[in-house]
Amino acid sequence: MQAALNDLVDLLGLETLEENLFRGYSQDLGLPQLFGGQVLGQALSAATHSVDSARRAHSLHGYFLRPGDPNKPVIYQVDAVRDGGSFTTRRITAIQKGRPIFFCSASFHDQEDGMAHQPQMPSVAMPDSLDHDTDKLIRFPGHPIEFLPLSEEAENGQPARKRLWFRLAGELPDTPALHRYLLAYSSDFNLLTTALLPHNIRFGDPALQIASLDHSLWFHHDVKVNEWLLYDMDSPWAGGSRGFTRGSIYNRQGQLVASSAQEGLIRQHR
Repeated sequence: MQAALNDLVDLLGLETLEENLFRGYSQDLGLPQLFGGQVLGQALSAATHSVDSARRAHSLHGYFLRPGDPNKPVIYQVDAVRDGGSFTTRRITAIQKGRPIFFCSASFHDQEDGMAHQPQMPSVAMPDSLDHDTDKLIRFPGHPIEFLPLSEEAENGQPARKRLWFRLAGELPDTPALHRYLLAYSSDFNLLTTALLPHNIRFGDPALQIASLDHSLWFHHDVKVNEWLLYDMDSPWAGGSRGFTRGSIYNRQGQLVASSAQEGLIRQHR
């Protein structure tokens, strides 16, 4: 498992080609296109390379333009939009075969104290009581991510909801930027499929066409992705062949460490 995590860290590390120009290699997860989380993590990695290390990413907003090829590398071009007194803004374009497949903006902020509030973490079973149960623990062969599903709900007209614990199993250096790349990568798992719950259709159904259109992620605190994190996801709306989902990510201490939102294409061919 440690070797698989090291490979993922290398995947997000990127190769510097020129100032603000990077190359990322690709990972084939058996999907019909490049996994969106890879592009999210690599784009954030590229942006971070151009920012003073004292500033940490606090938000990422991206659009998926074309399906990526998991067998080809991705070029990342970073535009230095603004370097302000306390915030830095970057625009990142991911390119394959000479065309953009994804672009996003990322914002970085100095560490500051200020007013604080957050919702209470949902009352759920803790991972220590679940991870010994091999029937519950989900792993992908050769991949470091682990999931402990808790519940899936879509009843009585309420928003569809999915809750699970996840982590990247193995040892990681205590580098806040690296954990943010890896959180961006991991945040794309399970989120959009929450919109399928009320419709009795599962990911992988041959009649289903599903793809991310956009993805937003807000980082509220430093995070350790190799420790269990709770992903609380819901889908309040779907229509017009699109589904909207959102997520809250908590650490085991109940601290809200990140929030996400995503809209995706959802078509059921008959």
